[in-house]
Amino acid sequence: MMPTVPRIDARDWSSQPPWLHPAYRSTALRSPTRALLPIAHSLSELTQPVYGHDDIGALDHDLTRNAVSNGAPLGERIVVTGRVTDERGRPVRHTLVELWQCNSAGRYVHRADQHDAPLDPNFLGAGRTLTDAEGRYRFLTLKPGAYPWGNHPNAWRPAHIHFSLFGEHFASRLVTQMYFPGDPLLALDPIYQSIREDARERLVSRFDIGVTEQGYALGYVFDIVLRGPLETPMETPR
Repeated sequence: MMPTVPRIDARDWSSQPPWLHPAYRSTALRSPTRALLPIAHSLSELTQPVYGHDDIGALDHDLTRNAVSNGAPLGERIVVTGRVTDERGRPVRHTLVELWQCNSAGRYVHRADQHDAPLDPNFLGAGRTLTDAEGRYRFLTLKPGAYPWGNHPNAWRPAHIHFSLFGEHFASRLVTQMYFPGDPLLALDPIYQSIREDARERLVSRFDIGVTEQGYALGYVFDIVLRGPLETPMETPR
């Protein structure tokens, strides 16, 4: 009897975080308690584009310069780059990649963030770009700081960057997070730990001296796989 070989284009749902993870307390409030009901997408949801190429500004990918400011933001400058691919390693071309993060002190530009850390008037913490013909994206930004988040006593989120990826229509959005190698807070973070052990490393970027801009910014690579046995864990509901 021949062994069963998993299809390369099949989703590995077990690598995705569960709806309910008790250590991540807010999942108890938002995880479904009844079976989900599928709702068919309308034609507008399946054909409505989410952006136009002309909407991407020249500095949208550069978070060190895209704020209306009088100076440079404070913090460690980094380059974040990588490829967006499908389950067979083929590039996902000309797709919209959005990024948002806190500043180097661990504070978001958002009224709900009341962390006692300074805001940086020269840093908005958000950017976007399109992948190229090889599926590659590139951002210039600052390394985010850790911050307390109240999930449990002395809870701190490790440094991370949020990514959003859009397909050809509004209903095709995926969201994930990127972490940094060697961060001791990863072992204590229930969001990161909610993911299957062999899959959670897919969320950790790798340092690459070849991506570093000499004398200016360190370089990190974060590749995103949208499907298949090596798919990147996502926050998006199944």
